Amino acid sequence: MNRVPDSELVLVPGGTLITATPDDGRALAITMARHSIHNIQPDLDILKGGRPNYSTNPDSLVAVSQVIAIEFQTIAAANGYWRG
Repeated sequence: MNRVPDSELVLVPGGTLITATPDDGRALAITMARHSIHNIQPDLDILKGGRPNYSTNPDSLVAVSQVIAIEFQTIAAANGYWRG
């Protein structure tokens, strides 16, 4: 089993949701979504083994887009991106 050590699992890279720009926030959202997947499935062999299935499945791609959007909403709220 090729498992990511628990000590390497990160939920919030850099330890903060505060970003300099909305673009940085979007990049953080993508990174957080990827980290979430690694936290859910830390066995890299299994994770990579499933990639041919989900990377070409439209429903899977829409689902990951939704996860990123939710992460971005959280980051945007933390940064007040939508304030007047």
